[in-house]
Amino acid sequence: MGSFSDPTFTLQVSFLAFSPDPSFLTRLTVKPEAVPQSQAPPVGLRLPLPSSLPFQPSTWDPALGCSDGSPVYIVHGVQEDLRVDGRGCEDYRCVEVETDVVSNTSGSARVKLGHTDILVGVKAEMGTPKLEKPNEGYLEFFVDCSASATPEFEGRGGDDLGTEIANTLYRIFNNKSSIDLKSLCISPREHCWVLYVDVLLLECGGNLFDAISVAVKAALFNTRIPRVRVLEDEEGSKDIELSDDPYDCIQLSVENVPCIVTLCKIGYRHVVDATLQEEACSLASLLVSVTGKGVVTCIRKVGKGSLDPESIFEMLETGKRVGKVLHASLQSILHKEESLGPKRQKVGFLG
Repeated sequence: MGSFSDPTFTLQVSFLAFSPDPSFLTRLTVKPEAVPQSQAPPVGLRLPLPSSLPFQPSTWDPALGCSDGSPVYIVHGVQEDLRVDGRGCEDYRCVEVETDVVSNTSGSARVKLGHTDILVGVKAEMGTPKLEKPNEGYLEFFVDCSASATPEFEGRGGDDLGTEIANTLYRIFNNKSSIDLKSLCISPREHCWVLYVDVLLLECGGNLFDAISVAVKAALFNTRIPRVRVLEDEEGSKDIELSDDPYDCIQLSVENVPCIVTLCKIGYRHVVDATLQEEACSLASLLVSVTGKGVVTCIRKVGKGSLDPESIFEMLETGKRVGKVLHASLQSILHKEESLGPKRQKVGFLG
C-alpha cells in the first residue's frame, strides 16, 4: 500500500487489480508519438532559489552531470517543457526491443531504454495449482539487480530493490485481468503451468519500472507453452502427454497485459521516462499501470515526498494518455516481428 502525505492530510492508495517460434528475433525501435502536455504553469513562473528546491542536495551527485553542473538547470527546464536531452515532459526515449535472446527459455526479451538495459526470461514448468485457485496457473517473479549495473546494487541494496520490483510485478501481472490464468490449467487441483519470470538488470540509467514492464510484456508475447493432453485410463489415473511437435504450442494473449508508466514530480510539473539526473531532482513519483485501452489497473507512490490530490489526478491522466500510445507502438512492433517469419536474421544477445 502506498500513501500520499501532506501536513494537512494523508491519502491512502492501495494496489488495485482490475478487471515461439525461437527464430523470431530482431531489434526494433519503439517511438511513441508525442502527446499533449497538461496545463503548464504561467509563462515566466520560476522556482524558488536553489536553497529551497524540492530535492535533497546531499543526494545530488555532480557526476550525473548537466549543463551547468546544478540540478537547477534541470528543474527550470522542466517548467518550460524542455528537458536537458531535448525531450518534452511527456516524451519517451527510443526503446530497443529484442525478443528470443535466450535459447533455453520458453520466451525472452531484452529492452534498452536509454542507458537502462533489461533482460527477461520466461520458463514454463508444470506445478500444482494453488488451493484458493484450483483451476488456474500462476506466475512467479524473480529480479536480479546485477552489481555491475550500478554501485548502489552492491550488497543489500540490490536485494532490497529486487524484492520491491518483484512484489510490484506480482501485483500487476499475476491476475486474471492481465493474463488468462485459466488457460494455464492442465488438470484442476492437480496440474497447471507455472511461469517463472526472471528479470536481470544489466544496466541502470533511470526509469527501471517502465523498462522492466515493457520487457516482461515482450517476453510473455514471445512465450510458447507446449500443448498437452490429459489421458485417463480405466482405473481413473491420469497421465500427461506432451506434443512431439515443437511448433505445436500455446501462445499467451498479452492484449490486456499492462505496462507501467512512471511519472516523476519535478517542481510544478511531472515528466515520464526520467533519467537518473531527473530522478535525483524529484522526491515523489507515481507508478501507473495502464492497459492498452487506457484502463488504470494499479497505482503506487514512491519516494519520500508528498503529492497533492490535484497533482495525482493530473499524473493519472497523463499516465493513461502516454500508456495508450506506448502500448500501441509496442503491440505494432511485436506483431510486425512475428510476421517476419523464422528466417529473420538474428541479432543475438551479444550483438
